[in-house]
Amino acid sequence: MARLPRLNLPNIPQHVVQRGNNRQVCFFSEEDYTVYLDKLKDYAKKCHVNVHAFVLMTNHVHLLMTPETEKGVSQLMQSLGRYYVMYINKTYQRTGTLWEGRYKSTLVDSEKYFLLVSRYIELNPVRANMVEHPAEYPWSSYHGNALNKDVALLSPHHCYLSLGTNQEARKQAYKYLFKQQIPELTLQEIRDATYKAWVLGENRFKQQIEQQTGRRVVPLARGGNRKSKSFKGII
Repeated sequence: MARLPRLNLPNIPQHVVQRGNNRQVCFFSEEDYTVYLDKLKDYAKKCHVNVHAFVLMTNHVHLLMTPETEKGVSQLMQSLGRYYVMYINKTYQRTGTLWEGRYKSTLVDSEKYFLLVSRYIELNPVRANMVEHPAEYPWSSYHGNALNKDVALLSPHHCYLSLGTNQEARKQAYKYLFKQQIPELTLQEIRDATYKAWVLGENRFKQQIEQQTGRRVVPLARGGNRKSKSFKGII
């Protein structure tokens, strides 16, 4: 089946996932994580992309970003990916690819799913049984969104700003969201939308994106068994 083209629209958040080739390790030392985040900050500014949430796992990354231009995210990921591969190959005297082909992404319905996806991203180390709480994992935006660390890379989205009238109130409200578990069906919904290039949102949002882009944003309804008599009209 042919791959669907990515959906890129300005001012709409995107959940982006990029994995190591064959799920191999992408970060070998603390310095590697720092280099990646520093360059993410630089390219985000250069490409006019606002970064709201992130987590760097050992063999993949999750990012929640809003581009100000249609090509902002793709330009950022291309530049960042190229730089980081060159850095890793030079540092560890290796050659060849590092990333698993194209990055995966989905447009995110802000009102319904933005804070949900942000939690989904920052809870990755917990689901991977690396830590018991997101605060224990050093390479995620949880420290900036929920705790007192100043993460210069982060740009607050209006959904985050709406959590409170000041920074402390917003951080406390955001932290409280993590007391609620994300249902398994919702986790799968986020994964499916991201890895299959669908849109993550309410029907109204999906219809708007479909009208705006002219392409399908949800999977086609499944038909019957093409080998069955009833499907062929025999019965």
